[in-house]
Amino acid sequence: MAAKLDVRTPEGKTDGQVDLPAELFDAQANVPLMHQVVTAQLAAARQGTHSVKTRAEVSGGSKKPYRQKGTGNARQGSIRAPQFVGGGTVHGPTPRDYSQRTPKKMKAAALRGALSDRARSEQLHVINQVTTGDKPSTKEAKAALRNVTDARRVLVVLNRTEENAWLSLRNLPHVHIIDPGQLNTYDVLVNDDVVFSKEAFERFVAERSPGRSAKTAVTSDATSSQAEEADQ
Repeated sequence: MAAKLDVRTPEGKTDGQVDLPAELFDAQANVPLMHQVVTAQLAAARQGTHSVKTRAEVSGGSKKPYRQKGTGNARQGSIRAPQFVGGGTVHGPTPRDYSQRTPKKMKAAALRGALSDRARSEQLHVINQVTTGDKPSTKEAKAALRNVTDARRVLVVLNRTEENAWLSLRNLPHVHIIDPGQLNTYDVLVNDDVVFSKEAFERFVAERSPGRSAKTAVTSDATSSQAEEADQ
C-alpha cells in the first residue's frame, strides 16, 4: 500500500492527501550511485576552457639571452623557457571536455533514492498552491513556504504553467525553482527540503510511473486539457 502525504495550503492547513508510490518514494538510497551521478553532473557543468601557453606559443625570440660561457650564470638557450618571466608554462591545463557518460537508468535510480531519503526524513512536502491571488506576490509566497517548511534551503518543483508562483518565488535567495522534467539528484540533495506544487507532483508521478513514458504522460495531459476546453 502506497504511503500518504498531506497536501498543505498556503496557510499551513491540511487539504487532502496524495499517494507516494513506493517505486518512486520508497526506494533504497544507493549512496555510491548518487555520488557517481552527482559527480558526473558537476563535471558536465565545467566549461573546460582553461588554457595556458607553452614555450612554443609565448612571444619572444629563440635567441640565447647571453653567451654560453664566461658570464658566471647558468647556461640558457631561450627567454621563452619556463624559468623566465613571460616564459611558457610546462604541463599546464588545456581545453578539454569533462563530461562523463551516465546511463539514464542510473540517473533515474539515483533520483528515486534521493527523493525516497527526503520522504523518509519528512523533508518532502506538497502544497496545493503558492499564491492565492491573481497577481504574483513574493511576500505571500514566502509566507506560504514558511507555513510548510522552515528549512534554510528549499527546492520548489513547479510546472511552467504556474507563472504566478514562478514570479513570486524567483527572487527568494534560499529558494531554487525547477520544472518536474528537470528534477535531478544534485538539486534534491543540495537543498534541505523539497516542496512540490500539487500539479507538479501529479505530473511527476504520472511521467515517472513504470510502464508509462514521459511523452505519453504529457500527451495525455494535453489531450485532457483540450477536452476540458472543448466542454467549456
